[in-house]
Amino acid sequence: MSPIGAAIPSSRLLASRLGIDHSTVAKAWHEYGVASWREGTFKFSTDPELVAKVVDVVGLYLAPPENAIVVCVDEKPHFQALERTAPGPPMQPGKPAARTHDYVRHGISTLFAALEIATGHVTAACKPRHRRQEFLAFLRRVARAHPDQELHLVMDNYAVHKTPKVKTWLAENPPFRVHVTPTSASWLNLVEVWFGIIERQALHRADVASVAELDQRSGPSSPAGTTAATPLCGPRPTPSSSKRPTDQPLQRRATRTGKPKCQQPLSVLGLPRKYAVPDASLRESQLHAEFHRLTPPTGYRG
Repeated sequence: MSPIGAAIPSSRLLASRLGIDHSTVAKAWHEYGVASWREGTFKFSTDPELVAKVVDVVGLYLAPPENAIVVCVDEKPHFQALERTAPGPPMQPGKPAARTHDYVRHGISTLFAALEIATGHVTAACKPRHRRQEFLAFLRRVARAHPDQELHLVMDNYAVHKTPKVKTWLAENPPFRVHVTPTSASWLNLVEVWFGIIERQALHRADVASVAELDQRSGPSSPAGTTAATPLCGPRPTPSSSKRPTDQPLQRRATRTGKPKCQQPLSVLGLPRKYAVPDASLRESQLHAEFHRLTPPTGYRG
């Protein structure tokens, strides 16, 4: 609650309290960049191994082991197959497209995906439910897609990923080496980037008549999935012309040095290369001190 008694103070409310014209308040807010109607969010991780896990995952992205494949695995659960009850008018000059508020719900689906960060290749599967049985079946599919290769698996600490049968299967399959993201930090998993593109280009405002149609729209072979599946690391391809065709996927923006960000040394994150994979003998207190010394806090810290 603001000092003037309103959850979202306006220039008119503040002006009436101060006894001045509201345009004076609006001009002052504009000059100082005050926007009372906007509000951001933040999240603090309570994971006691936060720094070690961040350094482990980020170091794996920037300096992956030789002759190994880094795969980011996650799932997008329970997205709905909704069919609008009436066709909406299309977009027109000066008028946005519209859709009816009423819809028919045909069911839900869960999208499992494994993103290979070096090539952008995605192994995906849609399942009707989201249990450890479906997750184990998907892990077996990932193993078949990369036979006789060392796999570094990046995933979050969701409950389905930590069931005893999943842990036993991972322990019995040595090609898999698991790297877990910190609590409340699943954004470190790069497959979330692919999920975001699928959500914006295929699932948001989707009007489908069945779950099968929804699965077809959200798979890696769909137009959105093909666009999203681009390498997240590696050299930029040589352009064939000065203008990029509109049907080609966007490449990762280069840094000022002309190299892709993923090829920069660990110093771009304020971390020396010796911390790419934390040494087990390195005490947590030392790692915390080094991390905070090299990366001073910015913004609101709570």
